[in-house]
Amino acid sequence: MTLTWISPADRLQALPPYVFARLDELKARAREQGLDLIDLGMGNPDGPTPQPVVESAIAALQNPANHGYPPFEGTASFRRTITKWYHRRYGVDLEPDSEVLPLLGSKEGLTHLAIAYINPGDLVLVPSPAYPAHFRGPLIAGGKIHSLILKPENDWLIDVSAIPDDVAKQAKILYFNYPSNPTGATAPRELFEEIVAFARKYEILLVHDLCYAELAFDGYKPTSLLEIPGAKEIGVEFHTMSKTYNMAGWRVGFVVGNRHIIQGLRTLKTNLDYGIFAALQSAAETALQLPDVYLQEVQERYSRRRDFLIDGLAGLGWNIPKTKATMYLWVPCPPGVGSTDFALSVLQQTGVVVTPGNAFGIAGEGYVRISLIAECDRLAEALHRFKQANIHY
Repeated sequence: MTLTWISPADRLQALPPYVFARLDELKARAREQGLDLIDLGMGNPDGPTPQPVVESAIAALQNPANHGYPPFEGTASFRRTITKWYHRRYGVDLEPDSEVLPLLGSKEGLTHLAIAYINPGDLVLVPSPAYPAHFRGPLIAGGKIHSLILKPENDWLIDVSAIPDDVAKQAKILYFNYPSNPTGATAPRELFEEIVAFARKYEILLVHDLCYAELAFDGYKPTSLLEIPGAKEIGVEFHTMSKTYNMAGWRVGFVVGNRHIIQGLRTLKTNLDYGIFAALQSAAETALQLPDVYLQEVQERYSRRRDFLIDGLAGLGWNIPKTKATMYLWVPCPPGVGSTDFALSVLQQTGVVVTPGNAFGIAGEGYVRISLIAECDRLAEALHRFKQANIHY
């Protein structure tokens, strides 16, 4: 029986189709047909979680003290470890009891923050292209999105001066993300300073997504929003264990920054979940305390893949700038071909999965995102298939 008289809430009907879910359907169908897929679509790191983290989780699982409900605000030990990590990485001082909140992954926190702070009709500034949670969360909350169109000629950076004064006066929140998913763009400290000054002038809440901070190459060191004087008074910053520490399936992230903003998110979450399983928080502590040599190995792995794939795509006519961070390449589609059509054509002809750029907003049209989540031998096979199928720029 089909319940045609029961319709979903308007907040769901307002959402655009989720391209990643559609890709999963197509991938499943291709596998059923026996196709050897090379999946470079998702931002899902390959390889195992570091062994010390796994061992820490096993030990924590065996401790009955971890088997009950965890504290809503996360364990005190994990929160202290986060503050120490932030001080070591960015020189930022945080109060562990009020300026840190562990999350069930950063996506959960980014979306719930929107629900906690956005009323129906509130105006939200979101770059385009952007990580989908940055605009889908506000849409679920009933917000109105004003897209800040990012352009390749401006290195995919936000142009604060281009935001109309009347729009800025109405805006409640600005989401942004450097190093950027999907473009791989990196922002100079000066841009962070401009954004903080802009937000303070117009009394806008800043939400910065720093999920790719450790995946930086060639000596580049990303900026934390909280390094900028005055930023903590108006903003928060999200981080995840998924990318750097190969813990995507563990669902552990955290938000840091303004205590009042974090308290609002905590209040919402106390009505929705019980926080992260304490054993996973213990494992995440171990990850944040891994020696720097581990980070160096991760950075070398992705930079090696970046160089290999950029060189290989150059042989097929693409001129891709060398990215300084993230696990992605942002690749233009051949002239006259749309993002979805190109991604589907590549999948059908070669079994290689890439993500259409329009999944990341209107300004992502004309591009695909390729994730560096396979070793060079598989990347070489992908390039070989491109060449055989005459896929080129």
